[in-house]
Order: sequence, then structure tokens, then C-alpha cells
Amino acid sequence: MAINWFPGHMHKARKEIKKVMPQMDLIIEVVDARIPFSSENPLVPSLRGETPLIKVLNKRDLADPVITEQWLKWLEQERGVRAVTLTHNQRQEALGILKLAQEMTPGHDRQKSALRVMILGIPNVGKSTLINTLAGRPAAKTGNEPAVTRAQQAIKLPENILLYDTPGFLWPKLSPEACGYRLAITGAIRSAVLDFEDVAMFEAEYLIKHYPDLVMARYGFDQQPADGLALMDGIAEKRKFFRRGGIPDLHKVSEILLNELRAGTLGRISLETPEMVEKELQQARALEEAAAAEKLARTEQWKNKSR
Repeated sequence: MAINWFPGHMHKARKEIKKVMPQMDLIIEVVDARIPFSSENPLVPSLRGETPLIKVLNKRDLADPVITEQWLKWLEQERGVRAVTLTHNQRQEALGILKLAQEMTPGHDRQKSALRVMILGIPNVGKSTLINTLAGRPAAKTGNEPAVTRAQQAIKLPENILLYDTPGFLWPKLSPEACGYRLAITGAIRSAVLDFEDVAMFEAEYLIKHYPDLVMARYGFDQQPADGLALMDGIAEKRKFFRRGGIPDLHKVSEILLNELRAGTLGRISLETPEMVEKELQQARALEEAAAAEKLARTEQWKNKSR
């Protein structure tokens, strides 16, 4: 199942950001440390041009620290990009981001004009919480549901920095397809548009393959489940989640799996690695090229028949 979520206000936000971004001196993009690739917006590179960019891997305390280090190195391969990690409400760490912003814009005289910084981030990644931490006051709305921020606003920060907050927005096509599932697992997409069992099954398969020890410890398994479905059935049995007739209630199991990963109850888990993403990108490109070739062949066939 392909997951897409692109409400009208996000389309409007993209147009507004494209208009304002050339005026910025620096960009801060907040991503989820558990899914640094899936939670970054592929529109940003094309929109920012040569403007310096700070990637903030937020929710560090929920991510696998070994994999997070791999992502920091991978992200900084891009020109003009610096990557840092952050966890909830660490004001001194957050203020370090502003110091880094000043280091990356040495030619800007803040005595003459404010340093204009745009902060971007997909829904529910913690962007508004970071803004409030930087400002030292509730300057941006926060909430548990994605897409709380709906309009741009300028926030005055210390050291003559003007921070432009933007609505969290996704992109029209979530590709590779696995990106949509990872975003759904971490809570970036509204629950109302998800098939909980489908998303949880994707999570269960991943956990069995990459974090079997954490799963077994959390849910009390003596032996490793064979696959994602066996894991979900096992949780239903352990937690006594059954419907009439003794059928496992996989919806309740799905809620448990998703909520406990989001809360960090399962442990520090990352849902993607740089190596994994590069393979997925290669596969996605191959599929797109094959689809384009097939479309061209059909067009040529139709033209030949029309002659």
C-alpha cells in the first residue's frame, strides 16, 4: 500500500516557502533521528540553492546511537550542510544550533541587519518545540497531532537572529514507498488516513530482522518469532488481545507496536540506515526507468498502429 498525505494547506505552504527562501541567509531543517532520510524533504535541496543548511536530527534519545553516527557522516557529504543531533528540551544544545548558524554565515554583519533563518520540518518532527526552546518562550504552537503550524511567522531570537517558522509539509509522492511507512510509524502522518495493521506489519517485519532482542525482551518471548505476523500473533497471546472466537485482535496489537516505538518503550530504534536507503533509491530509480521505457514502448506501438 502506497501512503500519501498532502493536504491543501501543505501545497500552499510549499508555494510560500519557494517564494521566501531566496531571501534567507541560512536554513535549519529538523528531521527525525530515527528516519533522517524519510523525514527530510526532497524539495529543500532544489529550493535552497547555495544557502547554508543545518540538519537537526531531533529525538536523538529515541534513535539507535550507532546508526545516528552513520547518518551524521552521510548527511555532511552534501555541500554546505552541517548535521547535529538534539533531544527534547535541551536548551543549551539548542542554543548551540544558533552558534553554528553564525559560524556558517561569517560574511553577515548582524550589527547592520538581522540574520534571517528559515526553519523547516515535516509534521510532528518537533520543529515547534525546538523554536520554543530557542526563543525561551511559547512562540510556536505545539501538539501531538501532525500539521499544527498552518502559517508562516517571524520570531525574534537573541543575537539579532530572525527565525521564520513555516508549516510542516510533506511532499506529493512519498518515494521510495518504504519512506511512507516509516513516516507513518513515527507519527508524521495523521492516524485517520492510515491502515494501522498494514503499517504495524511493516514495523513488525523490520523489528524482527533488525532488533529481535529488544522485541523478545519487551514482549516476553522465549524464542524469536519467525516473521512479523508471528510477532503480532504472539503479542496478542501475551496481552490477551482476542476478538470473538479467539481470533487475535491485530488492531489492538498494531496500536501497541506503534505507540511503544514512538514512545521509546521498545528501546532506541532507528528505522533506516544510509546503506539501506541507497539500495532503496537504486531500486526506485530502476523501477521508474522500467516504467518510463514501458510507457515509451506503448506510445510507439500506438503510433505505429495509427499510421
